[in-house]
Amino acid sequence: MKLSLNTLKTDNPMTNIYIGSLLFILSIFDVFVYSFLNLNITSFLPGNLNIFFPLIIGLIGLSFIRMEYTGIKFIDNLNKHINTTNFNALLTLLIIFTVLKAIPPALSWMILDANISGETKEACTGTGACWTYIKVWFKRFMYGMYPNELHWRINSAFILVIALGFVGYFFKENLKKYLALYYVIIYPIIAFLIIYYLISGGSFGLVWVETGAWGGLSLTFIVSFFCLIFCFPLGMILALGRRSNLPAIRYISICYIEFWRGVPLITVLFMSSVMFPMFLPEDFFMDKLVRVIIAITLFEAAYCAEVIRGGLQALPRGQYDAAKSLGMGYWKMHIFVILPQALKLVIPGIANTFLALVKDTPLIFVVGLAELAGMLALAKTNPKWLGFAMEGYIFAAIIFWIICYAMSKYSYNLEQKYKTER
Repeated sequence: MKLSLNTLKTDNPMTNIYIGSLLFILSIFDVFVYSFLNLNITSFLPGNLNIFFPLIIGLIGLSFIRMEYTGIKFIDNLNKHINTTNFNALLTLLIIFTVLKAIPPALSWMILDANISGETKEACTGTGACWTYIKVWFKRFMYGMYPNELHWRINSAFILVIALGFVGYFFKENLKKYLALYYVIIYPIIAFLIIYYLISGGSFGLVWVETGAWGGLSLTFIVSFFCLIFCFPLGMILALGRRSNLPAIRYISICYIEFWRGVPLITVLFMSSVMFPMFLPEDFFMDKLVRVIIAITLFEAAYCAEVIRGGLQALPRGQYDAAKSLGMGYWKMHIFVILPQALKLVIPGIANTFLALVKDTPLIFVVGLAELAGMLALAKTNPKWLGFAMEGYIFAAIIFWIICYAMSKYSYNLEQKYKTER
């Protein structure tokens, strides 16, 4: 096919681009019109040719515009990424056609034929999605079984924690050197005290609410937040420990990392919830939520450590020698010279680890904590709302996609901000 398609090309590159672009757009237009308007503009062709006609002219069109350099940015990017060969062009067309075919029924089910009015299952009379189910259960999906009249405590706690997170931007110049101390030690402790005591209550005249009642998206945020801010410094210490010249510290770090990376997270959660309390004194109580946060932190720290270790190993030896030549000791060298460069190199890896952590939070449902996915599992078994699991999981998928996309976009911007030519 490659030879036959090449023989169709003219000697003028711009003519090839015009012809190829026209054929490619025509193939997309044919599928679009048939999918959205149910109009087959090539119905005059025989059966098999009618079916494969958009694919054939699309392949011919992409073959025409495939060249080393055109000077047109869009076409050059197209050729560089998805039009390198006929096979890749075929895959590209199949994906585009599949998306175009799937959009109309998806729009009909999710929007055009969907129901959102009413307060009961009987309000969902159409063939589309029942978003009434999401509307009725929305507060449970956000706050779990937390009392409705006390939701202000969760909102206030989140607002305070977010506000404290921006305090570093207002540090005076002579206090900038304490930013790391604030965000690594002081901020996590204050945030934990605010969230635990304000949401739990039992002090300052607030009604006690056990953590078993916490749930929904708010619990997802709480678990993710604390695991993120605690696993990163622990992973950094483990990464340094694994590269230490002291055998005891190095082997302890290696054993820790390999152990936690070798067991599934669900096993770790069961151990923290069921087995760990057996080793505690009878008069000592540790809340299940605290145990879960500790378990996930210890688990994710091992993965974070390996990512950071990759950044440390990527630095040339000259950076270490240069720092030592300036008279820097171990900690000063790593804090001011090595770690800033190493962490900059592995921003994508760290972001990937954090994204995996957020997406792993639904596993806490197996130990009795109902975050967003857990509340969906409870809601779909409610006798009054049977049969709407699809709407619930689509809602959760959209929420998780927004969270993960925002984190991914932030990490990309951070990477671009600190990007330097090497």
